[in-house]
Amino acid sequence: MLGYRIDDWSDAYTNDAHIAGGHRWPAAWVEPARRFLEAATTSGRARLDLGYGPRPRNRFDLFFPDGAPKGLVVFVHGGYWMQCDQRYLSHLAAGPLARGYAVAMPTYTHCPTVRISDITSEIGAAVTAAAEQVAGPMMLTGHSAGGHLVSRMICENAPLPPHVRSRIRHVVSISGLHDLRPLMHTAMNETLGLIESEALAESPALLRPKDGARITCWVGDDERPEFRRQSALLANIWTGLGADTALVLEPNRHHFDVVDGLASPDHALTRALLEE
Repeated sequence: MLGYRIDDWSDAYTNDAHIAGGHRWPAAWVEPARRFLEAATTSGRARLDLGYGPRPRNRFDLFFPDGAPKGLVVFVHGGYWMQCDQRYLSHLAAGPLARGYAVAMPTYTHCPTVRISDITSEIGAAVTAAAEQVAGPMMLTGHSAGGHLVSRMICENAPLPPHVRSRIRHVVSISGLHDLRPLMHTAMNETLGLIESEALAESPALLRPKDGARITCWVGDDERPEFRRQSALLANIWTGLGADTALVLEPNRHHFDVVDGLASPDHALTRALLEE
């Protein structure tokens, strides 16, 4: 049996220091996202800053393909629930758009202004609001903390109305965080404020999936061991609870470039998300 011991939990969840040129992210996403957003806005295919709740960051951007959408993809950004927003990764809408799907990209209130449980509720409201804009099947995907949040949307106690929950065909958690308990031992918990009761209540790996849940846990093969473990964990546990699960380790990808495939309509990540 393979295993490893962790003495420094903060280091275990640090990415940039362990990636060549890792300091370039998240800034490296900004320019391609800006170019995409400019083109989408100019072509009239973008509706920006749509509201879904009362807080300032309760908003989402919605992008439309040419022609009637086949359905809706919702992408939720990461940033450990305390940084970034949807505009860092706008260009990742390009792949699903080229295959005929509308794409919603919400942002959310950061910790420590709110708790992670509050962010779960916000994303539930964002998914519901986006679903009102576009008919058809829904696919959810998110990166890192965003992977946690989209996984929570197909838990048995997800904050979604039944008519929205029933439309979710597939979730792809990209480098997702599915058991939050280790994060209580990191320095970032000074900001997150996680306590054990919340970690237990907000960890998808410790919750039951909804009936008919389908999830793919997608992670880079060059990622930190904890991110690979977190993905394998959810796929393993939810298989035993009746969910349709898959685990994909994408070769030669680290925590930041593992999302790049969504920008291409022909990449395996985009095809897996859309079940094509």
